[in-house]
Amino acid sequence: MPLIMPIKDLRNTTEISDIAHKVREPIFITKNGYSDLVVMSSELYDSFARENRIDQAIFEAEKEFAETGESMDATNVFEELEKKYFG
Repeated sequence: MPLIMPIKDLRNTTEISDIAHKVREPIFITKNGYSDLVVMSSELYDSFARENRIDQAIFEAEKEFAETGESMDATNVFEELEKKYFG
């Protein structure tokens, strides 16, 4: 269940920081009863950003395949990657 807090609770920054690190989930901040902000630890943000980059790469690969219809043999791909990164 998401953690929801009113904006006035942001005055206690140390407590908000402790909660964000403890629950390891976004904290939704409301203003006048409506969603206004999301607060999270930097570790959680980094995790979300990393997942987003992976999702974006998959999306772009699927889009490229849909446009060209070309696929590559996995053996050749892994050989090229090995040459590129390991000589």
